[in-house]
Amino acid sequence: MKELLLYVAKNLVDDPDAVTVREIPGETTVLELRVAPADMGKVIGRQGRIAKEIRTIVKSVAQRDGQKVSVEIVD
Repeated sequence: MKELLLYVAKNLVDDPDAVTVREIPGETTVLELRVAPADMGKVIGRQGRIAKEIRTIVKSVAQRDGQKVSVEIVD
């Protein structure tokens, strides 16, 4: 899941080198996505639409693999 999130985020932003994902294991794995401050709007989108779609993609792939994943976008 981490690789999928990295791929999607790097293709949305202007500074792909600043994209990092930290995986926090647990019953539900948490993926913390960090991007450059200037790219935050590109990852979140208007009214959070892009962020919602990113979460939908990651959750659907995780569900197919029998995993539970949550995506958090952090400053």
